[in-house]
Amino acid sequence: MNPEIESHKDLLVWQKAVTLSMAVYAMTEKFPAREMYSLSSQMRRAVVSIPSNIAEGKARRTRADYVHFLHMAYGSASELETQLLIAARLGFCSEKVYEETNSLLAEVSKMLRAIINKLATAR
Repeated sequence: MNPEIESHKDLLVWQKAVTLSMAVYAMTEKFPAREMYSLSSQMRRAVVSIPSNIAEGKARRTRADYVHFLHMAYGSASELETQLLIAARLGFCSEKVYEETNSLLAEVSKMLRAIINKLATAR
């Protein structure tokens, strides 16, 4: 039996995206100070955009709007994937932190893609 989803807060993908946001904030805290207004800032904006767009789409209450905002969240996830890789290659985080964060991001991305596909084919 599935409990009724009444809010974006009930969505597992939103919950995991918030957890991902916390992980990225913790990661970027350790970046060099010179990165505060560049890569660090871009990563934080991208990661916060993911759960924010999920929430906004869910609040719109129409399938078309919801799918549109899920696509925006998915785009932000793709942007963050690139930024994580750059941060790792620049040595701004350990391999372990990169792998853990990237794994969570991959999970969120797969969940977003699955929801988008399901809503796009549902009648």
